[in-house]
Amino acid sequence: MFKRRTLALAAAALLVATSSFAQFADRTIKFTNGVNEDHPVGVGVKKMQEVLAAKTGGKMKINAFWGGAAGGDLPATQALRAGTQEMVCTSSSPLVGIVKELGAFDLPFLFANEKEADAVLDGPAGAYFNKKLEEAGLINLAYWENGFRNLTNSKRPVAKVEDFDGVKVRVMQNNIFLDTFKTLGTNAVPMAFGEVFTALETKTIDGQENPFVTIETSKFSEVQKYLSVTRHAYTPFLVLYSKKLWDQLNPQEQAVLREAAMEGQKVQRAANRALNEKSLANLKRTMTVNEVSPAEQQRMFDKVKPVYDKNVPTIGAEPVKIVMDALKKARGG
Repeated sequence: MFKRRTLALAAAALLVATSSFAQFADRTIKFTNGVNEDHPVGVGVKKMQEVLAAKTGGKMKINAFWGGAAGGDLPATQALRAGTQEMVCTSSSPLVGIVKELGAFDLPFLFANEKEADAVLDGPAGAYFNKKLEEAGLINLAYWENGFRNLTNSKRPVAKVEDFDGVKVRVMQNNIFLDTFKTLGTNAVPMAFGEVFTALETKTIDGQENPFVTIETSKFSEVQKYLSVTRHAYTPFLVLYSKKLWDQLNPQEQAVLREAAMEGQKVQRAANRALNEKSLANLKRTMTVNEVSPAEQQRMFDKVKPVYDKNVPTIGAEPVKIVMDALKKARGG
């Protein structure tokens, strides 16, 4: 009798579980990005996979491709717009040709710390950019973190504005980064990331700029002596979904994907910040590391003000004002 009752209860529980997953279709979602699986993005994706498995009974799955194995971030983003791929995790910088307003995040010395960045991205300002992305055929499920960028070089520590003079620095193929480093006094050279290590090794260039994790994992410490904690730019990652394919999902499927991305955000940001601290500690063992004082950071910001004047008309006055107002609020202004 007891055994029959137990079986009946188990069958009823299974029926409830099955019916609760009925609103989810079997879906395998292609997710691409340019980083390796051991990057904090990997932690975020794993969390997303766990949430989807639990909430959809394993019906919705993410098939992740790492290290640009399925192509670059920009072609993937265009595939999302065309509706031929579901998801990509990309930094905002490569997307300025699609959504020019995202150039606001490339402006130098915008955020002082991660708390400010979170307040802007997770508030009304972030929602404003989400709307612009949606108009371009992209649904942003969550802002994850690439992080603050810092300068390395083989010539000298960069502790004040004058130290930038004449240093030949590789920058991303991005107009605002080029303007920033030229204005600071460097010889700025746009170059694909894959060419940077060899260029540093052969002294074709003196330096480059990236987050601590990238500096460590790319082994730049083998060909660079100095690391200056300039924190000159902060780059978010965006977890994007194709709007064409998003519109084919039902509300429950959309909701669970948003929830999974937001749960992923918590662990990805935490992992990124912890790993950045760890990378910095490791880099200090092999490189000469210097902090930049708040007063010198202010001098650097003052020097690059022309970069704002030059690029704001291209980005648009509205998005820059929205970010600045959100920053003022975050700073208690």
